[in-house]
Amino acid sequence: MKRTTISLPEDLAAALEREAARRRVPVSQVAREAIEARLGWDKEGPRDLPFAAVGSSGIGNVAQRVDEILAEEWADAISGDR
Repeated sequence: MKRTTISLPEDLAAALEREAARRRVPVSQVAREAIEARLGWDKEGPRDLPFAAVGSSGIGNVAQRVDEILAEEWADAISGDR
C-alpha cells in the first residue's frame, strides 16, 4: 500500500476524524473508503467507463483517417461557407 499525504480544510479534517471515531476505525480507512466510493472503485478495481465506445462507428481505421474525415465533415466551416 502506498502512503500519501493530503491537506484538508480544518472542518473536513474534523468531520473525517469524527466519522473514524464513530466507526472506531482509522482515519485512513474512512478516507480510503470515501475516495474509492467517489472514484467508483470496488474490490474488483475501477468501474467501467459508461461513455466508452459511445461514438463507436464500427469502422476500424478512423484513427488513421482522422484528418481526412475531419476535412470532409468540416469542409464548409473550414472554407468559411458557414
